[in-house]
Amino acid sequence: MRDHDQAGDGRPTRAAAPDTRSGLDTPGRGPSRTGTEPVTARSPLRLRRLLSAVFLPLFAAATAVLAVWAARTGPGDSPGSGPLTVLAVICGVLALAAALDLAVVTRRLRREPDERPGRPAKDPGA
Repeated sequence: MRDHDQAGDGRPTRAAAPDTRSGLDTPGRGPSRTGTEPVTARSPLRLRRLLSAVFLPLFAAATAVLAVWAARTGPGDSPGSGPLTVLAVICGVLALAAALDLAVVTRRLRREPDERPGRPAKDPGA
């Protein structure tokens, strides 16, 4: 690599930055870091667990209520069974997403040590 630019004026040049347009620095190595996020950035798992635990029953209840309401609508009722069914399906998908997130977050919290300042890490063998 050359320490001087091509014009030959003696000024050092910077190394060329990797091409990040594709999102890969090296093939097979995963996406490159393009922002200022820390290398050890982590999701707030306890907050995610709380939100999933709150919204899972809400979306499940909304799914049930909307499904029953859609089943009991007659011709000419407003809203009709079509929009109510669509809303029930959307709430069902959101309930499924909350359940999956709750399972993932719970597994991650059990797997990683407690790293809060001032508290010793849990011994996984105990």
